[in-house]
Amino acid sequence: MDNISKIIGERLRSYRRKAKMSQEILAELAGVHPTYIGQLERGEKNPTIESIEKISRALELPLEELFANIIQSDKSKNEIALKCYDLIIEQDVEKQKDILEIIVKILK
Repeated sequence: MDNISKIIGERLRSYRRKAKMSQEILAELAGVHPTYIGQLERGEKNPTIESIEKISRALELPLEELFANIIQSDKSKNEIALKCYDLIIEQDVEKQKDILEIIVKILK
């Protein structure tokens, strides 16, 4: 996945699902069209900064969290770690703690 729009879209979908929101509810809260949310999530549209801000606010998601660890200088080296990050961030805090505990045990 080398397209930043796709990365952002997948993250928005993950955070929306984590918040247990439909695309329609998120769109209403953000003041955008539901079709636009779907297009963003699929990486079909390049979002504006303004729309990202509206959607992030509706999700109660800090922008720095949405954009964390997106661009790496050596993608091949970090690809697996980034996929792990995206999977873990979808989970609730308790599951994240469990995953961290498992990782720590594996690395010992």
